Amino acid sequence: MAKKIFKTVGKVFSFIGIFLGIVLITLYLTVVLFVHGPSTNAKDLFVTTILETGQLKFLASLVLNKDEINAIVSKNSLKDLDSEVDTGLIDVQVGNFTTDKELVEVHEIVGNNFAGKMMVINDPSKVSVATTYPWGEYGKELDKLVLENHAIAGINGGLYRSDANKGGHPLGVTVSNGEIQDISLGYTGLYLIGLDTDNILRIISLDGKNKIDIEKLVKEEHIRDAVAFQEEASDKNNHFVKLIVNGEKRELNGLGSGANPRTAIGQRKDGAILFLVTDGRGKNGHLGATASDLIEIMEEYGAVNAANLDGGSSSTMYYKDEYLMTSVTFYYSNSSWRLPTAFIVKEGE
Repeated sequence: MAKKIFKTVGKVFSFIGIFLGIVLITLYLTVVLFVHGPSTNAKDLFVTTILETGQLKFLASLVLNKDEINAIVSKNSLKDLDSEVDTGLIDVQVGNFTTDKELVEVHEIVGNNFAGKMMVINDPSKVSVATTYPWGEYGKELDKLVLENHAIAGINGGLYRSDANKGGHPLGVTVSNGEIQDISLGYTGLYLIGLDTDNILRIISLDGKNKIDIEKLVKEEHIRDAVAFQEEASDKNNHFVKLIVNGEKRELNGLGSGANPRTAIGQRKDGAILFLVTDGRGKNGHLGATASDLIEIMEEYGAVNAANLDGGSSSTMYYKDEYLMTSVTFYYSNSSWRLPTAFIVKEGE
């Protein structure tokens, strides 16, 4: 009897092994045909898209060498936008609401190859950063970060360690309610993205800054709530931050970026904060949004300044006890990945 069971189990594992082998070979051949096919645009889109993922970057290097990848990224990237946020362009309106203008408005977004939600928060003073500090091994789903902080809405925040979907620790800098909760350096192209005590959205490069420099920056610029994201275009990453600064749209080289689920934050002239989340990676049959898509949407909704945040499987939006946008990962399709930080909206004082 035992022999029969072992034999049956062996056959099952053998079948699974063969099946997985066929799947992997098919995937590899599909990637090869896609990348080395006649369409240059298809190859460029594949490389720029895959380098924005957390776990699948290796696929690009399986079929292309480092120089080929860098050449594709270089010709399909965003041009530099060196301007710093001019705080004088924002005239913040706080608590100016009527029955016709509520604290939070939600708008449907429909693109060529993505769908999403735009959340307009009319009072920027209600937007802050929620965290799981003191950091542990695991982060929390977005709904928990929102509800535990007595908030009504939120989106995922900045860069973090996403290995094994533990989400326990942010990267770059994290500021919550004026307190620096973490500074984790050693990453290229980091930007601080958040709000100062005047409720103005700031997008500040951290390049070349050490811990003391960042502590000084947070103090002198009166940063009250912030996270970090990364600007890097190479064979390892294809990330971008600035979208619009002082009303100036960032220009593109070629495609500009790949197509993926996205999360972005912006601010209008009247101070209202814009939260944008889109789908992609096959969810709802969509590939995703590009940098160009984010820029155009943010401009349409009146953003004077706007920045890209962490996207991909992390992209998620929650409002009034409901996920409006959820993770593209199957087992988090009605929730979110575990996160260490989130931008939230508080309704009360």
